[in-house]
Amino acid sequence: MPARRVDPVARLIDLADALEAGFAAVVRTGGRLLRAGGAGLTGGLLWRGVAAATGIGLTATLVAGLSSGTPEEALPSLSSLVPAEPVAAPSIRDVRIQAVPAAFGEEGWIHVARPIAMFGLDAPEIGKRAGYEARRSQDGGRREDMLSFGEFGDGQPFLALKFQANREAAEQGAAVGLSQPFVITLVRESAARGLSVGRSGTTTLIETKFGTVETADIGLSDGSAGRACIGFRHLDGAAHLSFSGWLCGGETRPVDRTQLACLLDRVELLSAGDDPGLRAVFAKAEP
Repeated sequence: MPARRVDPVARLIDLADALEAGFAAVVRTGGRLLRAGGAGLTGGLLWRGVAAATGIGLTATLVAGLSSGTPEEALPSLSSLVPAEPVAAPSIRDVRIQAVPAAFGEEGWIHVARPIAMFGLDAPEIGKRAGYEARRSQDGGRREDMLSFGEFGDGQPFLALKFQANREAAEQGAAVGLSQPFVITLVRESAARGLSVGRSGTTTLIETKFGTVETADIGLSDGSAGRACIGFRHLDGAAHLSFSGWLCGGETRPVDRTQLACLLDRVELLSAGDDPGLRAVFAKAEP
């Protein structure tokens, strides 16, 4: 059977009653002895005896109370009276935002406020040039020129073309830009213009006056409308000039690679500035 639970309050009441009864009995006995006078006890000695008896009775009663029941139920243990050690709070990890090196073309560029156009294209089948932007690297070794013809959302033919002139291409060799797959390049460049690539086909090569150009059928979207386009890239690690972009057809006339090659062959150099290497590229490309 389970051990009987001891009520501490009831034990204290029983202890007080026993002390009161014992003290009263001692007082009555002492009074009779004083009245008899034959015991030869003084009053002070008698009261010392009463105090001693009372202390003995108190000790005996307390021991009896502690001895009944199980020790755990009689009185709480000392360990239960000592507050438990506080649980250590979980350590707060010092979260730091680590700087991640940006990919080529994201940082280290300076926008050219009023650029002098270096490249030109006469494309009446697409429309007039809608924009021309340029930026250069901080060290002056590279420059990017971005041309656009038409508007992506109007359903008419649209061409986005980016040229990159690299004066350090001869020293850097084949490491320039070749680490990025063609589709990744298209995704990054379309995102920079607020577009997304929904699908992409296999890579097909075409020949232009600049050399071999990679192409792929892609689906572009600006979030509200999607268009079928051809993405392209000319990237040679040893080349002083590289370019990339996409050509989208109209609603009634899709584009093809023959049209794309014809457009690229009509690109002209308007100004080489102080870059003789760029001038040499076009001199070699012209028949």
